[in-house]
Amino acid sequence: MFKSTLLAAALALPLAGPALADTYMIDTAGAHASINFKASHLGFSMLTGRFDTFTGSFDFDPAKPEAGSVTVEIDIASINSNHAERDNHLRSADFFDASNHPKATFVSTGIKATGDSTAVITGDLTMLGTTKSIDIETTYVGGGDDPWGGHRQGFSGTATIVPADFGMPGGIAKAPVELSLEVEGIRQ
Repeated sequence: MFKSTLLAAALALPLAGPALADTYMIDTAGAHASINFKASHLGFSMLTGRFDTFTGSFDFDPAKPEAGSVTVEIDIASINSNHAERDNHLRSADFFDASNHPKATFVSTGIKATGDSTAVITGDLTMLGTTKSIDIETTYVGGGDDPWGGHRQGFSGTATIVPADFGMPGGIAKAPVELSLEVEGIRQ
């Protein structure tokens, strides 16, 4: 898809000079983006949830996806596992310690195209005051003009983290957590 997008961009912009990455704001206001997670609950079932509040942006040039970048800030207190008592516990010092570490951030450090519509985004995830490099397997969903006069690009991504690697206490924090990301951005 990146290669076919490159061809379309090249045909649409003859003699326009070198392509430059456009900046896109992640569309959280329209609920066209989500940060979801899935983790084992004591080995008996899979607990799912999401973070309801986050902001971010990305730079993207279909002709040079490797030149892009991504920045996201997550409000830890917005964790939502559809169970208020559990969510309050997850916000506590037993897990995310949201009162002392209210934000988690992701800042990309590199993007490597792995296929026509796939890439690996490597970046620094900071959570609980600890920064670790993670890889996000990413698929380009699509892009183009929307019905409201804007231009959008969309991606899906997955990553796996181990919360204990970021200093989260307790044995349960050693279990892997799967992240599922849906990102739609509006060109600025």
